[in-house]
Amino acid sequence: MNKLNKTNTNSDEDLSTAKVEQILDQVYRWSKARNYRGYNKHDGLNSPIVRLFMGWTKWTRIIAIQSVMRFPVNIRPYILVRKSANPKGLALFAQGLLHRYLDKKDPKLLAEAEKILAKLYKLKSPGQWAGDCWGYHYPWQDLGFYARSKTPNAVVSCFVCEAYLDAYEITHKTEYLDVVRKTIDFFLNDLVRLKDTEDELCLSYMPLQMTMRVMDVSILIGAVIARFSQFVQNDAYLVYSTRLVRYVKNQQSKEGAWYYTDPPEDSPVKIDNYHTGFILDALYRYMQSTDHWDWKNQYDLGLSFYANNLFNEDGSPRWMSHRNYPHDIHGAAQGIITFSRHLPEYGTLVKKIIKWSIENMYNEKGRFYYQARRSRIKKFTLMRWCNAWMARALSEWLIRQTD
Repeated sequence: MNKLNKTNTNSDEDLSTAKVEQILDQVYRWSKARNYRGYNKHDGLNSPIVRLFMGWTKWTRIIAIQSVMRFPVNIRPYILVRKSANPKGLALFAQGLLHRYLDKKDPKLLAEAEKILAKLYKLKSPGQWAGDCWGYHYPWQDLGFYARSKTPNAVVSCFVCEAYLDAYEITHKTEYLDVVRKTIDFFLNDLVRLKDTEDELCLSYMPLQMTMRVMDVSILIGAVIARFSQFVQNDAYLVYSTRLVRYVKNQQSKEGAWYYTDPPEDSPVKIDNYHTGFILDALYRYMQSTDHWDWKNQYDLGLSFYANNLFNEDGSPRWMSHRNYPHDIHGAAQGIITFSRHLPEYGTLVKKIIKWSIENMYNEKGRFYYQARRSRIKKFTLMRWCNAWMARALSEWLIRQTD
C-alpha cells in the first residue's frame, strides 16, 4: 500500500456520486474564478529571467524547462512566469461541462461550455496554415525539436477537435463541425508524413522538420477524422483515418503495450501511463465511429496491460510500466476516463483511482495537486495538468453512472 494514502482505498464501500459531484462543482468554481488560466508543466521559458540566461541553445533550454518542472515547489511566480490559458485545458474543461449538461440538462452548463469554446477559437495558432490549429502558449524544447510559443501541434489540435465534436453532437451547430473540417486540412497538409504507404500513415507531432514518430499522434488524428466522417456521412476521409490508426495498432507489443515513440530508443519515455490511455481512447473512438471492431482484441489486450502494469493495487497511477513514482494526477485522470467506459469489468479499479485521487491529491478549496513523490506531495496546481484533466475525468465517470 502506498504510504501516502490516508485511508483504505481497497474498501468495498460504494463511492458516492453526490460527493464526486460536489468536488467537481468545487473544481469548476475554483478554475472559473481564475478564468481557467494557470501555470503549465513545461512553461519555464515563459520566464523572462530564464529566457535571458538559458534560452539560447537546445541544451540550455532543455535544462531550464526540466529544472523548473522538477523543482520541489512551484517556482514560477518567483521567476515571473505569467499564468495563461492552455488550449488543451480549455478543451478539457468544455468537455467536462458538456458531459455535465448531458447528465443534468442545466442550460447554464451548456452556456459555459460554449463560452469556453468561443474563447478557445480565439487562441488559434497564428500563421499561414492549411486550416485551424492550436499549440501551447510557451516555447518548448524537446530532444527532437524546438517549437516557438503558439506553434501548432497535432495533439493539442486533436483535443480541441474532440471538444468541438462533442459540442456539435449536442447542439448540431454546424459552426463546430466547420472548425474540425478546417483542422483536418491542417493535419493532412501541414504535418510531415513520416511514414506513408498504402496501408499505413504516420504524421509528425508538429509542422516542423522532424523525424521522431510519437505514437499517440497518428491515432488521435485518425480518431478525429473517423468521428468527423461519421457526422458528415462522407467516407472520403476514412481511408486516411484507417491508415493512421492501423499504423499505431501495428506497433503494439505482444504484451499489449505501446512505446511512446517508434522506434522506442528515440525517446527516454518508454511505456508511460497517460499516453497509453490516449491511444486506447482513440482506438475505441475509431472503432465506435466506423463500426469497425476487427481490432477489438488488440484493444482489450491493451486495456488489460494498462490496468495491470500502469496502476497499483491502491489505485495510484504508475509513472511508467517499469517505474512507480511519481504518481501524477494526469495519470489518475486518464485512468478514470479510459476505464469508465468499461465499468462492469473495471468499475472497482476506477473507484480506487478516484478514491486515491481525492484522499491524497485533492484540496477542498477546489483544486487537485500535481504529483505525489515517494515521500512528499507537490501541493501546487497546474490548471490544465491538474484541474482540467480531473474535471474531464470525474465528469466522464459521473455520466457513465447513468448509462
